[in-house]
Amino acid sequence: MKIKIVLILLALCFTSVATVWYYVFQYSKTHHRDVESENAISVTAGQLVKDYQANESSANTRYLNKVIQIKGDVIKEGKDQAGNYTVTLKSNDPFSGVLCTLKNGSKINSTHSTIVVKGICAGFLTDVVLNEGVIVK
Repeated sequence: MKIKIVLILLALCFTSVATVWYYVFQYSKTHHRDVESENAISVTAGQLVKDYQANESSANTRYLNKVIQIKGDVIKEGKDQAGNYTVTLKSNDPFSGVLCTLKNGSKINSTHSTIVVKGICAGFLTDVVLNEGVIVK
């Protein structure tokens, strides 16, 4: 009887580990939202930051986990810890902006230019954060 219980527990553990491994290393790499084809909420970088600073809860209801198309001036380019290119767009507040992590190795070549970026809103820290961004213009 004890052997059956141990075997059942081992089978459950193996199944759990296999499921977690599949999700982390296989499913999550191939199943992403297609930002380019989704309809987006259009807003300027300045207005997005202003909305979050005025009422973060209301702004989360409107923007969080939704595709947003943002127009703004590039003030900084760089790379994050994973090696993805990032772009920071200027807002009216000198201490906040919109930080967008670009996907698929997208890169822009000039700062202080106006661009349009689509990405998924991840919320507000010091900057409004967008993930999986693609450059529209």
